[in-house]
Amino acid sequence: MPASPRSRRPSLRVERALQRDGHRLLAGMDEVGRGALAGPVSVGVVVIDEASRSAPRGVKDSKLLTPANRERLVPRIERWARAYAVGHASAGEIDAVGIIAALRLAGGRALAGIADAGIVPDLVILDGNHDWLTAPTEVGLLAFAGGHPGASTPPVATRIKADLTCSSVAAASVLAKVTRDRMMVALAIEHPAYGWEVNKGYGAPEHLAALRVQGPCVHHRRSWRLPLGDDGTVTEPMVEPVVEHMETAG
Repeated sequence: MPASPRSRRPSLRVERALQRDGHRLLAGMDEVGRGALAGPVSVGVVVIDEASRSAPRGVKDSKLLTPANRERLVPRIERWARAYAVGHASAGEIDAVGIIAALRLAGGRALAGIADAGIVPDLVILDGNHDWLTAPTEVGLLAFAGGHPGASTPPVATRIKADLTCSSVAAASVLAKVTRDRMMVALAIEHPAYGWEVNKGYGAPEHLAALRVQGPCVHHRRSWRLPLGDDGTVTEPMVEPVVEHMETAG
């Protein structure tokens, strides 16, 4: 019986094929936090080139790793990558522009992080079957090939389950997950009632219970359907402006 996709280790097979096609500098990209009720959505990017060797042993989709293993992998991924960054879009920005546009903001900020190091990838490998990175007004794969010379992002190749098969995307998922988890643990100190140090802002029972008792705080996505407080009200929302903000991994 053939191995299931989740049991296979990611490799650079897809990346090498794309490099043979002329995309020498490749960026694997993945997001975390899309389905959370609180906190940012975060996008990791890891860049490799033709000289990059196999990814550090143990790199795989972040959801298949324990928190301790993810933490141990971060410095190894950072040494392995040609460049790396993690970008974020806040809960306020998600409320203001919607989740897809917020993903685009976070992805653009991750790309800005590697651009600061002089790195502009030839192609981005994006997990899934939807290109949320490219602006709707721009032309994906033709953007840097003359079809849209003013494109704000590199061309994108989407691939279903890329986090399970492509080492660069799996590595990006690990960096994004660890970086966002650290942010949620820090926010949990300011807002201890919601249990974010454990649930990281997702809809776990203790998080939902706290929302029903006291309603959402500033870091909740108020445009989403959230439980109300016991009195049926919520505090006045504080929506952050849509401004540029980027944090690099590490």
